[in-house]
Amino acid sequence: MQRRTGTRRSRLGTPAAVAGLAVGLLLVAGCGFGDPVSGDDRTTVTVKSVADIDCARTGRLPGSGSTAQANAMSYWIRQYQQTCPPVRIAYNPVGTGGGVGQFLQGYTAFGGADSPVGTQDPKPVDGVCPGGRAVSLPMVGVPIAVGYHIPGVKNLTLDATTLAKVFDARITTWDDPAIRKLNPGVELPSLRIRPVHQSGYTGTTQNFQAYLAGAAPKAWPYQAELIWQGTESASASGSAAVASAVGSTAGSIGYFELSFAATRELRTVRIDTGAAEPVAATEQTAAAGIAGATVVGTGKDMPLRFDYRTSVAGAYPIVLVSYEIVCDRGNRAETLPALKSFLTYVASNEGQQSLAELGCAPLPESVAAEVRRVVGDLS
Repeated sequence: MQRRTGTRRSRLGTPAAVAGLAVGLLLVAGCGFGDPVSGDDRTTVTVKSVADIDCARTGRLPGSGSTAQANAMSYWIRQYQQTCPPVRIAYNPVGTGGGVGQFLQGYTAFGGADSPVGTQDPKPVDGVCPGGRAVSLPMVGVPIAVGYHIPGVKNLTLDATTLAKVFDARITTWDDPAIRKLNPGVELPSLRIRPVHQSGYTGTTQNFQAYLAGAAPKAWPYQAELIWQGTESASASGSAAVASAVGSTAGSIGYFELSFAATRELRTVRIDTGAAEPVAATEQTAAAGIAGATVVGTGKDMPLRFDYRTSVAGAYPIVLVSYEIVCDRGNRAETLPALKSFLTYVASNEGQQSLAELGCAPLPESVAAEVRRVVGDLS
């Protein structure tokens, strides 16, 4: 036991872990990762002490990963530490791949990921999660908006099949009959469609492609990978760059976290799901979309499976759920109390209720309650 403990402590002292602690109070714009600010800058959401947090007595809790949950994580950390000042928590938004990798190598106590870890993913190295395994706990939802730039068009509706064909370059002009049929009375120009996808490996790309593959499998015969699988088109690095490209290019369309549409004043597509009315991307409609998901994991593992063909009124179907990756057993004794205390708060009503103000979607209470139960059983 002493040899294992020593190994784990040495990993926490690596440059990667120190860097994570150094940027623990990084703040970003919206629920996604935007321009960082520093010092005493704050988001518009008021941070206040929460009297009923069951605080850990002390400890340092390093985490890293998903940029999609970075702003929510910054808020959670500030609120928790104001109530529980002996505990120091840090989160480094290095992206899903980096966060999962650092967790599996033992550099952090939890990793943020925009998709759950699966059986095909790498396993924790020796000394990480001894006697247990890595599990995925959903913590926050992020609406993925489809932004467009068509001069003179204030409202646009697309369905999954049409959206898939647009992004796969099989519908190439905005006045295509399939688009006109979905938008009666809208004057659509004979303008070339310029789709923009995210370059590199991103959870936003994976979840957008999961929607296309799940809702329109015949029109989108590709896998839901972290990297773009459809016809190659214009690309940009990350949601901020895609939103910027859409805003500056007439005829363009792209996908990104909803907060980037708001900050850049971009119009977004309403999705025809088969419900009586097409559904716009909002924090509330995304939460309704998450409510239709099913937990499909075993034991303490809680990956969610979405019904991308849902026609429930007001349920937006293109949603990214960001997870915390933790050990179900074998957590470090020096971080376990803080880990359980912090994640219990994150999944509480207090932790979830301000997410809409941050451009995020809260978990349904049924899911959040199960997360709290699982966190309480971590060992």
